[in-house]
Amino acid sequence: MFSDKDIAHFSKLETPFYYYDLKLLENTLNACNKAASAYKFHVHYAMKANFNPIVLKKIEEVGFGADCVSGGEVKKALEMGFAKEKVVFAGVGKSDKEINDALDNDIFCFNVESVQELSVINDLAEKKGKIAKIAIRINPNVDAHTHANITTGLDENKFGVNSWDMPACADVLNISPNLQFIGIHFHIGSQITNLDVYKNLCVRVNEFAAWFEDHGFKVTVLNVGGGLGIDYHHPNQQIPDFESYFKIFADFLAIKPYQEVHFELGRALVGQSASLISRVLYVKNGKKKNFIILDAGMTELMRPALYQAYHQIENLSQTSTEIVKYDVVGPICESTDCFGKEVQLPETFRNDLIAIRSAGAYGEVMASHYNLRENVQTVSSEKIAQCIS
Repeated sequence: MFSDKDIAHFSKLETPFYYYDLKLLENTLNACNKAASAYKFHVHYAMKANFNPIVLKKIEEVGFGADCVSGGEVKKALEMGFAKEKVVFAGVGKSDKEINDALDNDIFCFNVESVQELSVINDLAEKKGKIAKIAIRINPNVDAHTHANITTGLDENKFGVNSWDMPACADVLNISPNLQFIGIHFHIGSQITNLDVYKNLCVRVNEFAAWFEDHGFKVTVLNVGGGLGIDYHHPNQQIPDFESYFKIFADFLAIKPYQEVHFELGRALVGQSASLISRVLYVKNGKKKNFIILDAGMTELMRPALYQAYHQIENLSQTSTEIVKYDVVGPICESTDCFGKEVQLPETFRNDLIAIRSAGAYGEVMASHYNLRENVQTVSSEKIAQCIS
């Protein structure tokens, strides 16, 4: 992952910082685009995964759309050049201001998550003399077999319209002249690595599409969301199997000639493209535990504290064969500020450089100023290459 020249340059930089491998990002985006294009599928990038401008520019240049879950994300997508005809706006709690701003920008579609939201969008669109395109986000009650905190498609989750509310949705649509129903939307969770889950989703999508068409609504968009995971344990196996992923939907969705299939991928596109680079402040060796204390903490990478998520941790400064088990922690005044327990690393010393891998998704975007921490910096591979040359 890192050349000797990269590491030598890292040592000159102030830490912590996010390092973005833009060549890997480009290769991942191109692989996804090629696999999706084989079936004429449409891809929207899930901006919540990472909205670093460097990353967004690369994604926009490939021609993907944007999947947004806030008014701020809609605004950012348009500022970064994403075509308004490719911007979709989901979210279980859209404010009137966010809806109005999206209406003003004539975005492609609102993914609507409640019966009441349908009426709200219709009323706001009527005041503006606009027609809002909408897709109903349906909760398919499909278990994504992922972490409980990132499952979104079960009956007990807050997201989407449940199946028993579909008749009410149809009733509202029939009396809402400022809504244009274009399709149905699903998202069952994140970090999904068992592709069989998507076969189950396809069965449910087919059932719901048939229900709407049986009730007089033409379904032109099948938006199946995203959630494809990455391999956090083997970060050098870097590009997900997009071909197998898209083939499942091509094989198991009952796609009619007039229907488009849309995806909302985030982590799979950007997850492996970044590492959090940190420096060892102190090493504390005890009778029961050895601690490495980094200058990066949960304020820079929240996932381990929030989800007990695994990230591979590497010492970039040491190649010793003497292996020691360490709890790798940050400087934040919280016991949950821990990146990994009993991590096997070469014997480690003050000022060693540590890389926390697979940090391109839900890393920098979730950074905070807790403990009055400063903004985490970013460095790109292109910038490093320029400095080395």
